[in-house]
Amino acid sequence: MTRTIVVGAGMVGLATAWHLQERGVEVTVIDKVGVAAGSSWGNAGWLTPGQAIPLADTSLWTYGPSALIDPDAALHVPFRVDPGLWTFLAQFASHGTNRAWDRTMAALTPIDKMALDSYDELIDGGVKSWTREGPFVIGFQKEEHIKGFLHEVEGVARHGQEVPFERLENPRELAPVLADSVEHVYQLKNQRFFEPAPFVEALGEAVVERGAQLLTGLEVTDVSSTRRPVVTLSNGEHLVADSVVIATGAWLPKLARKLGVRTRVQAGRGYSFTVATPQPQEHPVYFPTERIACTPYQGRFRIAGTMEFRGPDEPFQPRRIQAIIAQARQVFQGIDFEQREDEWMGSRPVTPDGLPLVGVTRAPNVYVAGGHGMWGIVLGPATGKLLAEQITTGRVDPAIKPFDPLR
Repeated sequence: MTRTIVVGAGMVGLATAWHLQERGVEVTVIDKVGVAAGSSWGNAGWLTPGQAIPLADTSLWTYGPSALIDPDAALHVPFRVDPGLWTFLAQFASHGTNRAWDRTMAALTPIDKMALDSYDELIDGGVKSWTREGPFVIGFQKEEHIKGFLHEVEGVARHGQEVPFERLENPRELAPVLADSVEHVYQLKNQRFFEPAPFVEALGEAVVERGAQLLTGLEVTDVSSTRRPVVTLSNGEHLVADSVVIATGAWLPKLARKLGVRTRVQAGRGYSFTVATPQPQEHPVYFPTERIACTPYQGRFRIAGTMEFRGPDEPFQPRRIQAIIAQARQVFQGIDFEQREDEWMGSRPVTPDGLPLVGVTRAPNVYVAGGHGMWGIVLGPATGKLLAEQITTGRVDPAIKPFDPLR
């Protein structure tokens, strides 16, 4: 039996491990903290392939400058001397054109179409968790704000996805927390949501129950480029495997750069917290203008937002939570934001061109799976399935060919 070491116990790493097991591979999973410890824990839990779209678009040229001036802007970039960050931002901004958006969307669409079926495959295969269909409630305070979101939905549909989007006549039946200022409300169908941490934990349990070894509290400090790669752990131990998968999210360059993966991966840090609502909120709510994504979570309401370009290991920034609250107060009613719980920050791995990094590195038996930006949760199971196929057969599915990590 062949053996693979998967570095990273988030959604992408564990999904890859699960599918490798389906193909008869012995798996060891290593994470420096534990299962779902990174951006897999506190995100909004949206399984929305119809919203898995390029992050850079033409609106970047409108709101981008405020990221440098306004510390409370939804997109925040700290103004400081950091050549690597400024190089990334220049590359990221260069993709803020309609032509680049269409090119990236065309590359994402095939795996977007696989996303929800891939979740069903995990659940049918024994992962003891769930996903639920929306609808997603989409709110706007001003009519002129609707145009940009409609443009995105039309772009996704143009590339081949079905994303039913229609106006709600009685929106507070689905979202009683909406403030009166939210006058224009729509629903987005054919999408799902879930509770991310419990699902990833259930996936980890399934992988272990199927025979995997899970090592936590140990950091991988090096992966060799030999034909049978050697993994070096922080305790000095060396592990040998037939193949290695690096799925460490925003920390991916630490191990992958020397293996030929030159695309910069920048941490796009998101924040979230939970609050109580006067009535149970059963459906996800999204405010595109304010860039706030909200989801029912274990009897409470998770409010998530912001994109903060900092290093993944930099301290938690309380001001980002306050920035989300300032926006949320305008669009919700009946919520006491001082009684919030579960404050969290997670680092999403963002690439300049908006495409993930999935496939073999310059080392013949070392692979990477990351760089999904905001879409690692929704695309993680499909990524794991297709990468497991490549590792065990050598075949690169057309859906991940654009994600070549050596591009």
